[in-house]
Amino acid sequence: MKFPDYRGRRMRASEGLRKLVRETRLSPENLIYPLFVTFGKGVRDEISSMPGCARLSVDNLKNEAKEVASLGIPAVILFGIPETKDETGSSALAHDGVVQNAIREIKNAHPSLVVITDVCIDEYTTHGHCGLVSKSGRVLNDPTLEVLAKMALSHAKAGADMVAPSDMMDGRVRAIRLALDAADFTELPIMAYSAKYASGFYGPFREACDSAPQFGDRSTYQMDSANGREALSEASADIEEGADVIMVKPALSYLDVISRLRAEFDMPVAAYNVSGEYSMVKAAAEKGWIDGQRVMMEILLSIKRAGADMILTYHAKEAAKLLS
Repeated sequence: MKFPDYRGRRMRASEGLRKLVRETRLSPENLIYPLFVTFGKGVRDEISSMPGCARLSVDNLKNEAKEVASLGIPAVILFGIPETKDETGSSALAHDGVVQNAIREIKNAHPSLVVITDVCIDEYTTHGHCGLVSKSGRVLNDPTLEVLAKMALSHAKAGADMVAPSDMMDGRVRAIRLALDAADFTELPIMAYSAKYASGFYGPFREACDSAPQFGDRSTYQMDSANGREALSEASADIEEGADVIMVKPALSYLDVISRLRAEFDMPVAAYNVSGEYSMVKAAAEKGWIDGQRVMMEILLSIKRAGADMILTYHAKEAAKLLS
């Protein structure tokens, strides 16, 4: 059908008409807000490269969680910055670790808020890698699985609603699922970082968590940015091992991967709108180069349109206010 029979502008003539035919709808219910939890008391340490975000001590989480819940955002995901680090990330397993204490604090204050936990040892190790490291500097896959399983189990015992392994070690979903099931946490879901790419967009996050690798990089375990088909293999393996949600990270440069996973699998798909994506918007808006709020919403809509059911984003609170 061609002009003059087809006139696409007819349904764009007013905001009301545009709403009637809008194909993609974004809601606060689609958002997950990341929180950085650190040691100490009374701490609110603003992150210079991530305006509006801060490292919070456990006692300061109540108000933050209250605001998140009041905005209609259903979930948070926790990242820990411990007081001490070592070669094996042992503080990640502590009963009174920063994340474990944070889970209890949030669930006691706001039981209905879904608390998801990042399961990875990079923030807890002196070397900054996501797995145990050999004397020769090789990141060890299989020995790391036991540590990750114990870490996930400690989060479950503290009251987490979902665990999210982000390490990209082969077989980690299966190891975690077996550990959870053996401890009678059969109902606890796993959100797998299935297609996590070795990306340049993680810089501000690594400042926030002081988790940059002290040698080498993460390209031996995170995915090559050039690969799309491989994401299908990774997601398929995670599903077979027991994942309940599959994730793509980062989101914005991998919208095609989100779309491919959405088309291939009848599973919930998450996407992580990561720190570098967030900080670029904030920096450009501060310079007056873009309308920050408009660009933020356009980005989040693009991620949703690509097929993500849920979006992990540092924009969550600001976006939820606009959506409301």
